[in-house]
Amino acid sequence: MNWNWQQTDWPIFTWNRARLALAEQEFLVGGGVFAGTVKHLGAAERNQLTIEAMSTEALTTSEIEGEILDRASVQSSIQKQLGLAADNRRVAPAERGVAEMMVDLYRTFSMPLSDKMLLEWHRMLMSGRQDLTDFGRYRTSNEPMQVVSGAAGSPKIHFEAPPSTQVPSEMRRFIEWFNHTAPGSAAALPAITRAGCAHLYFESIHPFEDGNGRIGRAVAEKSLAQSLGQPSLIALATTILARRTNYYNALEAANNKNEITAWLAWFAGTTIEAQRRTIGLVEFLIDKTKLLDRLRGQLNDRQQKALLRLFREGPEGFKGGLSAGKYSTITGASPATTTRDLADLTEKGALIRTGERRHARYALSVATRPVQRISLGKRGELIEERQRY
Repeated sequence: MNWNWQQTDWPIFTWNRARLALAEQEFLVGGGVFAGTVKHLGAAERNQLTIEAMSTEALTTSEIEGEILDRASVQSSIQKQLGLAADNRRVAPAERGVAEMMVDLYRTFSMPLSDKMLLEWHRMLMSGRQDLTDFGRYRTSNEPMQVVSGAAGSPKIHFEAPPSTQVPSEMRRFIEWFNHTAPGSAAALPAITRAGCAHLYFESIHPFEDGNGRIGRAVAEKSLAQSLGQPSLIALATTILARRTNYYNALEAANNKNEITAWLAWFAGTTIEAQRRTIGLVEFLIDKTKLLDRLRGQLNDRQQKALLRLFREGPEGFKGGLSAGKYSTITGASPATTTRDLADLTEKGALIRTGERRHARYALSVATRPVQRISLGKRGELIEERQRY
């Protein structure tokens, strides 16, 4: 099999622009909605949005690769780097590294892409790793860089990247292409198209010994932010994680040709869905402000602490809901006090209760907007599927 980078037309990608037109328009409209909605947030809620969005992306982009990180540590590291109040917990290298990369992406989204930026991201991301030969540099091994699965004796090769000797020249061409297609340039590409091409292009080169998926998704997010003219805080990795099998399948299907309409259509649906997740988070924070304003002066310190803790969990809340036991753990209240507090919060309309006695669970009484899977039809129409995940 000849891979895409072995084709005579590499890296000249082609696609059906008409099929992506509606998605491109929807993304720009969504960007305006996001910017307008954020204006209704106070400073504290804007900080919470930034920390929540960045930490969730840091966690999920790592989880896509099978690495499970500690949320509290990632959030603490992001807060410290942004100069916001944070606890004094010790943060492991993996959590600190991915947090540093996300903060750098947030701060430098408008800057041109460069070797220096990518190599620094790799140093951040691989912090604490002792098993790498090429740390903070492009790969140099003579061994083939392959994406494989299956047993060691009979592996299935999903993709083989260019040999390491070609990586420097391939990356020079990639970085030149990325900056040449940026908004405002003569060869500027539409937002989703450019981000989707950039992600596939980067993953096809696979320039690092490890971390290519995480850095490639960061490149896509940088591209989207440049098109919007502001940090997008888009839940791209979160949405890809929910579609992880389809993500790998779509990448694999695009690795043997340079006509990439199918890949861009998949990426477009995922991006629109990710943007809607982010807008949903902003609306959730607005609802939080309204609820706390309505209850101002009516809650004791324990209840206030528990509600703020619930809001920090985001729109999804605690897995399985808030139980009396969790309330006691958060507040230090006795069982009898916990029962009274929860009953009072329910009566005041702060919480919604389901179940009885030891099976009782509580959730915030704010509207939740179901996030539906988005795909593109053959004519480019946006198709919303009913299932929620």
